[in-house]
Amino acid sequence: MRMMTKKGFRLALALAMFALASPAGAQKLEMPPHEKVVLKNGLTVLLLEKHSVPMVSVAGIVKAGGLADPAGQEGLASTTAGLLRKGTKTRTAQQFAGDIDFIGGTFEADAGADYSSFAAEFLSKDTGKGLELVSDALLHPTFPEAEVAKLLGQSVDGVKAAKDSARDVIFEYYQGYLYSGKGYGRPTGGDEISLKKIQRDAILKFYDTYYTPGNTILAVAGDFNPAEMKKRIEEIFGAWPPKAAPAMKEEAAGPMKGKKLLLVNKADATQTYFVIGNTGISATDPDRVAIEVVNAVFGSRFTSMLNEALRVESGLTYGATSFFSLQKEPGPFAMFSFTRNETTGQAIDLALEVLKKLHANGITGEQLSSAKSYLKGQFPPMIETSGQLARLIVRHEFLGLDDSEVNQFEQRIDGVTPEMAKQAIAKHFPMENLTFTLVGKAPEIAPMVKKYADKHDEKEISAPGFWPGSK
Repeated sequence: MRMMTKKGFRLALALAMFALASPAGAQKLEMPPHEKVVLKNGLTVLLLEKHSVPMVSVAGIVKAGGLADPAGQEGLASTTAGLLRKGTKTRTAQQFAGDIDFIGGTFEADAGADYSSFAAEFLSKDTGKGLELVSDALLHPTFPEAEVAKLLGQSVDGVKAAKDSARDVIFEYYQGYLYSGKGYGRPTGGDEISLKKIQRDAILKFYDTYYTPGNTILAVAGDFNPAEMKKRIEEIFGAWPPKAAPAMKEEAAGPMKGKKLLLVNKADATQTYFVIGNTGISATDPDRVAIEVVNAVFGSRFTSMLNEALRVESGLTYGATSFFSLQKEPGPFAMFSFTRNETTGQAIDLALEVLKKLHANGITGEQLSSAKSYLKGQFPPMIETSGQLARLIVRHEFLGLDDSEVNQFEQRIDGVTPEMAKQAIAKHFPMENLTFTLVGKAPEIAPMVKKYADKHDEKEISAPGFWPGSK
């Protein structure tokens, strides 16, 4: 199972905030036309034609992720997804791997908190075989006992190995502590405790409950004829029996009140990794564009206020950043950095001073203009390939977003006014209510960090789980 690192957070951010940058000086960015079809069994199909290369990409979402895991079985959704290709009614895991490799294709599946996902890619000449393999994994998995035990064992070992690196696990600790082990605070990939409780019967039940056509969105982008593709999909996926699935509804967590601090002791640490923040916004929050403009000034780029203060001017760290993890419900806002044990207090003090300065001074007209140019100039090539397009449209469909996220991007960025920026700072960049999470050598740094919060909790990194209440 994967750990939610800063990279994972930033990937989620990039996908959700797709419309927050476009090539400077390029033509107006517009989403290619695409079609939505709902099959008789309820399967939602999105088709996007793109003939630049002879490839076909598939991206899908099943509307149940880690939030659907039963209490104490965190990692169930992720394990279920990971086993889709590990044995079907007609193929062993080795046969499936051999067949997808034979056509030079790929297939992968995993789960986040909000949903499970799968993706495949193959040459357009192998479209029939590629779609058949996707349908075999999605519709006919058998979850062999040996493969279940193997994957769960690997997952437990992966969690333990990840704890060797503070960077790899600090956001698991931060989210668990911020959300008190509930909702987005539950480890999507599981932990040493929950993974050992997962049985094959639970996997079968999760699959049978949530993997239904009406609970699934399937996007196909690439080199194909839409009419022919529609016919293929109806033939291959139309026989998937319709079945109602329970709707996922997670009560949105409001901002944490007050200040609290979790210190995770890593006895051999020579550096302290720290995250400071609170609950942020959802992927559809109406303030998301203004927030990203402000955050470009505050912490998301190399020349940001945070990085300038902690790295360039003081030399306390090699990097400092801030970001919002945009999910269906409000995900976390975080300021992140690391420093030597002996400068832990100094670095945290400085990060808080920068946050205070943001609130006191706001951002200047020059900073606002620079941030807008930066965002419009830094959009990575995220809609160049069929795979990127398939993942984008399937996520937009899940979130209820439309093509205006892309087509009206520049207009929305340029429309952020100084007053909008001021309001975003006051509302979404918390200063009085903060959660602190640190991973480091506790005996050395504890005296320095007690002042930051009235509530303190400690945990050994070698102890199972990711938050103080883990049992």
